[in-house]
Amino acid sequence: MIPTPIRQVLFTMQKHQVQALLMGGQACVFYGAAQFSKDIDFLLLGDEGNFLGFHAALADLDAERIAVPRFDPSVLDRGHAVHFRCRVGNAKGLRVDIMTRLRDLPDFKVLWDRRTTIIQEDATEVHLLSIEDLVNAKKTQREKDWPMISALVEGHYLAMGNSPNEERITFWLMEARAPERLLDLMVRFPTQAGALVSKRPLLEFAMAKNLSRLREALDAEVRAEQEKDRIYWEPLKREMEAFRREERQKVS
Repeated sequence: MIPTPIRQVLFTMQKHQVQALLMGGQACVFYGAAQFSKDIDFLLLGDEGNFLGFHAALADLDAERIAVPRFDPSVLDRGHAVHFRCRVGNAKGLRVDIMTRLRDLPDFKVLWDRRTTIIQEDATEVHLLSIEDLVNAKKTQREKDWPMISALVEGHYLAMGNSPNEERITFWLMEARAPERLLDLMVRFPTQAGALVSKRPLLEFAMAKNLSRLREALDAEVRAEQEKDRIYWEPLKREMEAFRREERQKVS
């Protein structure tokens, strides 16, 4: 059973027909890759009608914005997140973060079409980023996200490993982070692994059972993704500083 504060937010979003995908830590909880997350993150469809429903949900939750930037569709469309704090009922104190765009992922409608949907006992529908999209969304500068990626992929393999198909095999080979798991995948799926070496060169080290080089390559892969994320967020961080200055000037 999901915690009551999370359930209240999800129910309220559904009540107001907000088209939103759960992501972040709470999505990892649903996929079994985490035990707890202290806030709730959504990717929203960025259109006027959906925003109206979202604002109605915020009103029900008595949620206030708690940080810059302000809620502005153009700001969201540039990749910023907007943060709110609920002040009512069981959800009191829970932070809700929203975005409408994610780095290196397609637009919302594509992500919505390949979402995972879970229906709770109380008929609340929970729409999650697909596990593949969640893994890509977790490729950030934050060190804590990388063990989560490994847990997501490993959990998916343990759940689906007895019923492999081309899509799942490709996902495991492209995203597995545990060296021992990659060695196991080489044995099980050598043809598919060979076809993917051009896309993920470190698979060559797994094929050769060279664990030391494989671990080095996995670490380098993380550093490269972290640098991509840093470069992506650098101009957005500069905008955030400008937003903070604007708000301080309004207060003074």
